[in-house]
Amino acid sequence: MLNFKRYKRVPVVNYPEREWPNKEIMKAPVWCSVDLRDGNQALIEPMVVEEKIEFFNMLVKLGFKEIEIGFPAASQIEYDFLRQLVERKMIPDDVRVQVLVQCREHLIKRTFESIQGIKKVIVHIYNSTSTLQRDVVFNKDREEIRQIAVEGTELVKKYAQGYDGDLMLEYSPESFTGTELDYALEVCTAVQDTWGQATPEKPIIFNLPSTVEMTTPNVYADQIEWMNKHFKDRDSIILSVHPHNDRGTGIAATELALLAGADRVEGTLFGNGERTGNVDIVTLAYNMFSQGIDPQLALENVREVAEVYERCTKMDIHPRHPYAGKLVFTAFSGSHQDAINKGMHALQERGGEYWEVPYLPIDPSDIGRQYEPIVRINSQSGKGGVAFVMDTFYGFKLPKGMHKEFADVIQKISEKQGEVAPEQIMNEFRACYLDKKEPMHFRKCQITDTEVEENVFATLAKVTYTDNGIEKVFEGVGNGPIDAVQRGLEDALGIQIKVLDYSEHALSAGSNAQAVSYIHLIDQVSGRVTYGVGISSNITRASVRGIFSAVNRLFYT
Repeated sequence: MLNFKRYKRVPVVNYPEREWPNKEIMKAPVWCSVDLRDGNQALIEPMVVEEKIEFFNMLVKLGFKEIEIGFPAASQIEYDFLRQLVERKMIPDDVRVQVLVQCREHLIKRTFESIQGIKKVIVHIYNSTSTLQRDVVFNKDREEIRQIAVEGTELVKKYAQGYDGDLMLEYSPESFTGTELDYALEVCTAVQDTWGQATPEKPIIFNLPSTVEMTTPNVYADQIEWMNKHFKDRDSIILSVHPHNDRGTGIAATELALLAGADRVEGTLFGNGERTGNVDIVTLAYNMFSQGIDPQLALENVREVAEVYERCTKMDIHPRHPYAGKLVFTAFSGSHQDAINKGMHALQERGGEYWEVPYLPIDPSDIGRQYEPIVRINSQSGKGGVAFVMDTFYGFKLPKGMHKEFADVIQKISEKQGEVAPEQIMNEFRACYLDKKEPMHFRKCQITDTEVEENVFATLAKVTYTDNGIEKVFEGVGNGPIDAVQRGLEDALGIQIKVLDYSEHALSAGSNAQAVSYIHLIDQVSGRVTYGVGISSNITRASVRGIFSAVNRLFYT
């Protein structure tokens, strides 16, 4: 039994005046990628300089305007990486590079050496403020911890005098979610007063991290809104959040924080980071996109982004990862497949302004997934899924009554082997219907009008076929080609059949277009029914082939 009594409930915020539940996200925040610092330090095998450069170039291409490139004072490889970016002139003028540094003088001095030549920079200082870390890590009281933040700010001011670029200060009360709100505000205000340079035109960034997710996302939103409303000179502050995913709710916590007043989000692509990871910016951006909001990132091809990410980080994206996973635009459930099938047809027929397809919150083609199958077939699949594959992949729009008949064939295969690929589904369709040419094999037919009474005409069908390889001919008269062939077959084979339904459509466009015909046939003696399918560039020949296909399935299978 789980020893749950070892854990105590994290206290919530008593904040009944909260307003965030009644708000909606209306625009994208300022995005800051921390892949090259927070993400990189969480890798089993950290990226080398050239991999970092490739990743940095991708982040620029995606449209990130703020990129944290590392902790240049803590590691030679990170220092060298930053200098490579500067010397190779790889930082665009509109991108602001962010560097992280603890509130220690030798580290801050080294950091300012690393950023020389960069036009726009964010110097990000931090110290832990939580009750737990004050007690067990630093053994310092509130005043002593506040003083660390103040001294760090003074050091940044000191060394900033020798920097000729555009510098912004960012301060993080690390482990904010475990810090008393009044104390978090006290420390931030002390930093703000010490900096003394923040204006609406050149604000200071206060980053309030969920360093460790400790409780439900609504509590984080309350904390952010409380800070948002109690900051002084709020118009001179950019309120940033840096959520982690320890409880698996990093996305929700971030979205609620945006409702609560956050302006900026620090996160990583696909959520890589310490422990369970940082918040996933890709998912956040696509969530906004799915609501008709411009995410302000160039994410038109998620697979290209995923390929660079996986190559540089040596991490695999989970097949069920939102939007990017290989299986997220697939459906195995029969009811899901049927709904997707109907939704796609309705979308095409109605020509609506908006994307509305059940189980598909966005159009896969909008994010570069148009070449991947949406429906995959296994033993849990239903008739709608099989019909969707036949239509989407091969252009066969099976009549509704045929869906179950053919799906039953595929079901038996999937129960034995598991997933059935579209190619195998088509091969079974060909074997079951198109190639059902024995023992009665249609060869040719001649259709003419015949006068059955004075000025009364009917259709005469003269059909040549082989019966177990022996060539034979029959004639039939009816009110059209299909009726005439049916009557002729009944007489020639001594059977009683009736066409219950008939449909046809073109398989391709142009003068050489193939037509497909579906014939629903009943044996009037036994009551058994089946479909037959025929293909030809001539619709009459396609129909006759469909009849012979159905007869072979009814009487000789």
